[in-house]
Amino acid sequence: MADVLTQMWREIAERPDGPMAFRFYLQPLMAMLFAVRDGIKDAHAGRPAYFWALFTDPAHRRERLREGWHAVGRIFLLAVVMDVIYQLTVLKGPRPLQGLLVAVVLALVPYVLLRGPVNRLARGLLHHRPRARGPGSPAR
Repeated sequence: MADVLTQMWREIAERPDGPMAFRFYLQPLMAMLFAVRDGIKDAHAGRPAYFWALFTDPAHRRERLREGWHAVGRIFLLAVVMDVIYQLTVLKGPRPLQGLLVAVVLALVPYVLLRGPVNRLARGLLHHRPRARGPGSPAR
């Protein structure tokens, strides 16, 4: 069992230096872009930080999970497909557990870790932004 785990971690560690290494930059970048977009939407809607709300708001947990999966589902599936291609071409065989682990690290982790802080930052910026005065508003 230890040999299997050692081989798995070695094969995973070799991926960023091997063929198709661009995905180790592109997929987290895409997940982060979606996290920024959704974090700003959360701030505008007054919703709590995403990851925190998954644990503290059970009434809306399923809705939030579905919303998050909708945002990064394609990136996750792309990560799985690209890892399967890598496995078949470089490793000469499928490694399903490795594919899922790599996809989680490349797509889901960056999204979950960034969406909440972006929400907090955007909420702080929205709260401190000076309001535009319309015609007829008293001058301060």
